[in-house]
Amino acid sequence: MSYLAKFRVWRGDAGDGELVDYKVEVNEGEVVLDIIHRLQATQAPDLAVRWNCKAGKCGSCSAEINGMPRLLCMTRMSTFTQDETITVTPVRTFPVIRDLVTDVSFNYEKARQIPSFDPGDTKPGEFRMQQVDVERSQEFRKCIECFLCNNVCHVIRDHEENKPGFAGPRFLMRIAELEMHPADEADRRNIAQDDHGLGFCNITKCCTEVCPEHIKITDNALIPMKERVVGRRYDPVVWLGSKLGIVKKGKDTPSA
Repeated sequence: MSYLAKFRVWRGDAGDGELVDYKVEVNEGEVVLDIIHRLQATQAPDLAVRWNCKAGKCGSCSAEINGMPRLLCMTRMSTFTQDETITVTPVRTFPVIRDLVTDVSFNYEKARQIPSFDPGDTKPGEFRMQQVDVERSQEFRKCIECFLCNNVCHVIRDHEENKPGFAGPRFLMRIAELEMHPADEADRRNIAQDDHGLGFCNITKCCTEVCPEHIKITDNALIPMKERVVGRRYDPVVWLGSKLGIVKKGKDTPSA
């Protein structure tokens, strides 16, 4: 059974914009992205929206629905009442290009700044991993890079001046993943703290709450990485050991 839904969609570009009201047909089983596509086909052919897979795996259709950062393709219309006005706006942390499309190049710039996996002198086929080591970081590889976690992080959402020195939850999680890998020879702790602003994170868990893949970003990546940084920099036993040459500069403590 179909019905007319009330939509309020942000229209505009980097210079100016406004919320525009529409009434759009909704059919059973549809998601918000379906309605945005129908809106394009019937009333607003110039409406800009970014999408690709429509299966919750590409992360392209990030937006804010009634103020909540979500994927358009994974938000079912059945979660709203038929008389409810559904407001769709672009994610707030990144500059608007047009309508629902934002410039997320900040994230790709941060990705390029993270040193890649470093196996040291290990040759292909030589290294063996325990299953527990595989499982420790496997969760983080579910990330679809929708950047909703970076969008809600108040460190960059509310403070534009922090962007040069803060990578955001997505890429701090990437650093933590590499640090937990037993074959990675690089010590990522100084990189996380000094180059990518791990110390700015105050573990509010807002990044975890919006993750469509249900990755426990805060508990399983950011907090363990903070513990490793503290262990290296502020543990008096580790500090004394490093001065006496007992503790090496590399990965001297177990992965969290």
